[in-house]
Amino acid sequence: MSSSALSTATAVTALTLIDDDQKNQQTNTKAFQEKGIQWLTDHVNDDGGWGDTTLSLSNISTTALVWAAFGAVEGAAETHHELMSKTESWLREKAGSLSVESLSKAIIHRYGKDKTFSIPILTMCALSGRFGTGRAAWKTVLALPFELAACPPKWYAAMRLPVVSYALPALIAIGQVRHYWRPTRNPITRLLRYLTKKPTLRRLLDIQPSSGGFLEATPLTSFVVMSLAGCKLSTHPVAQAGVEFLKTSMRPDGSWPIDTNLATWVTTLSIQSLGKAGLNGITAEERNSIQSWLANQQYKHTHPFTQARPGGWSWTDLPGGVPDADDTPGALLALHTLTEDPSSVKNQALMGIQWLLDLQNSDGGIPTFCKGWGKLPFDRSSSDLTAHCLRAWSLWYPHISQQTQKAIDKAIRRAVFFLESNQFENGYWLPLWFGNQHAPNDENPVYGTSKVLEGLLSLESPHDQKVSHMLEKGLKWLLEQQNPNGGWGGIFNTASTNEETALCISVIALVLKKQKFDNPRTTTKCEEALSRGLKWLLPRIEDDAYQMVSPIGFYFAKLWYFEAMYPLVFVAGALNQVDQLLQKENLEPQS
Repeated sequence: MSSSALSTATAVTALTLIDDDQKNQQTNTKAFQEKGIQWLTDHVNDDGGWGDTTLSLSNISTTALVWAAFGAVEGAAETHHELMSKTESWLREKAGSLSVESLSKAIIHRYGKDKTFSIPILTMCALSGRFGTGRAAWKTVLALPFELAACPPKWYAAMRLPVVSYALPALIAIGQVRHYWRPTRNPITRLLRYLTKKPTLRRLLDIQPSSGGFLEATPLTSFVVMSLAGCKLSTHPVAQAGVEFLKTSMRPDGSWPIDTNLATWVTTLSIQSLGKAGLNGITAEERNSIQSWLANQQYKHTHPFTQARPGGWSWTDLPGGVPDADDTPGALLALHTLTEDPSSVKNQALMGIQWLLDLQNSDGGIPTFCKGWGKLPFDRSSSDLTAHCLRAWSLWYPHISQQTQKAIDKAIRRAVFFLESNQFENGYWLPLWFGNQHAPNDENPVYGTSKVLEGLLSLESPHDQKVSHMLEKGLKWLLEQQNPNGGWGGIFNTASTNEETALCISVIALVLKKQKFDNPRTTTKCEEALSRGLKWLLPRIEDDAYQMVSPIGFYFAKLWYFEAMYPLVFVAGALNQVDQLLQKENLEPQS
């Protein structure tokens, strides 16, 4: 996973504030601070700003956080005066001025109604001293109702919290530090927050994983640590465990990634891309080892963080993971691919299938973590996740009981209705967890559409004309997005990438293999697009350019990352689909 300027800035600030609150104790983080500041200095963009990754365009959030980090570390801003001058010029240009009000407005505007990330950014600016001192520094940092975390977890969805379901640690810690510096003048609310301070801190301790890292994520953990330090709680067990996580997570070059690893996610993607034929290249012992490892990643108990029931999978094998509706269908697909006898993992599969069925929202779509949290975009039903579930349900359908098949039939009908409702007039779908920095609004309709088409194609037969129409409309749009050079980007006329081109080649080959369309013109157009796509991709494989990565992944809203495994996995998947198509047509590869 890519190193991140955003993560590095938050980690440096958290460790600095811990030291500042423990002046008489040896927390030994000075070396970490210095290496982090040096890495940030070495990786500034030419315009004086920073993006989330080393391949990202500068953005207001990351640049403001790095600016805050240089303000927090003693002497850093003075030592790097010229750099900070250039950075401040960038911030003035984007926000209008360096005033607290202008910067806050620009940052809040980037995220809209979702306070999950805007409030932590403003909190760090206040804690670092960039917004001034005392109560006045917190005037643009909205209060978070941390007292609600004292309620039973099953109430959370109904309470419509101002942050997403997976940001409960930030709600508690940032809510408390804001209350510490700028308590409400309402006497009733003030008393309530005073009374719930200790209970919510206990809740924070209860949901902290053994690694110390919330979600295994450096930014979230850093925001919690710096907030606790900011209200003189740097010796609290949560803060101390968080510090150890941050110290352990720093890379040798002085940077921090967004998350520790995506081991489960990239493993399941790799297995799917290779397919059963590709897995013939490994021994039975290796295959069984992977299967056993993956099966053991399934959650067997209620998750303490999201209260998710047993049965799901997370993106990582580390304790900070949370079961979700992208990794769970991914694991189900991978287990089916790995095993020669599906009955050997039937129990795990049934638990995963039921977990996804229980997660389905009333609109028919599938959310990421928690059912019923529909207020904010990253908690709503998602087209790409819903399509992923269609694939998992369809693949396991022949191996399950009639009762479960009936439940899946109903879930598929509802999911198809959701996908129909969320298909844009032009034919595309938008994904939740992927974007493209060169496309309008940082969206990635090429990724979203390719994934939904893949999901719809997994249905044994078009359930009705509705599905056929959705497929034709989506495919037509996808073909129109092919660039003149034969590749695809996030949308037409954005730079072609290995990841997006491979995904499009894969789904077009799948369309031709499935022969879902009677119109010969559609077949011809698909064949032409496939040929042009391969002419762009194959030379890149020959000269190793296929390994070049693009920052297309979202971790939180507009928080970018790139993953070295993505181009390898997606390209392998594309070649596998093309190979299957050629075998079906009994043709020899032409290139």
